[in-house]
Amino acid sequence: MAYDGTHYSGYQLQSNGIAVQQRLEEVLEYLNRAPVRVFGSSRTDAGVHAKGFVAHFDLTKPIPPKNLPRAMNSRLPEDIRVLRAAYAKPDFDARKDAKGKEYRYFLYNADILPPCLAPYWAFMHKPLDLAAMQAAARRFEGTHDFSPFAANPHRTLETTVRTIFSFCVKKAGPRITFIVRGDGFLYKQVRSMVGFLIRVGLGEERPAAVTELLEGHVPRTARVPTATGRGLFLWRVFY
Repeated sequence: MAYDGTHYSGYQLQSNGIAVQQRLEEVLEYLNRAPVRVFGSSRTDAGVHAKGFVAHFDLTKPIPPKNLPRAMNSRLPEDIRVLRAAYAKPDFDARKDAKGKEYRYFLYNADILPPCLAPYWAFMHKPLDLAAMQAAARRFEGTHDFSPFAANPHRTLETTVRTIFSFCVKKAGPRITFIVRGDGFLYKQVRSMVGFLIRVGLGEERPAAVTELLEGHVPRTARVPTATGRGLFLWRVFY
């Protein structure tokens, strides 16, 4: 499915706002005539969008998958859309079975941000050094302890080690796109990495600083800012 996260507190059910999961479960409960728990492939943050989100759930009322998108979309708000549905194996888990994810972050680098892009593009009016950001992004690739680039999730983690398969930065006119693929991501890790790359682009940090922080195994500090959530999309989940 895809969704515009602007008006949601994230994907996962929370007590401090409306979540995407809540809207999905409300619709499925109506269609199923019984409560349905929806398990998502990722815990996207408040304001973060998704283009290729995956979820799984069990129904007690038989509804053919080919009918499910239309049935759900007719009752979902316009900023959430089910794109496709299919039967899955009984033991399929949308989160645990994922082999990797791709996130994309969109940054508009010019004097003025067009209003129509405001919900989906972050904005920076100062000039950015693209080559420096590209060099810094490559230093994230590989297996590292990413604790310096993650926020406290307020829950126990088995490990903060993750593997980044690729991280590239592309520019087309004023539009800069950060594309990162990995086996998994910590809480606010992508936004933190992008925030640091922007600092590199501004000349406030050197590309080599990425390696220094990763190899230092130090807790996160104010040196690593968190980029705004509105430019971030969960682009694809790999199985």
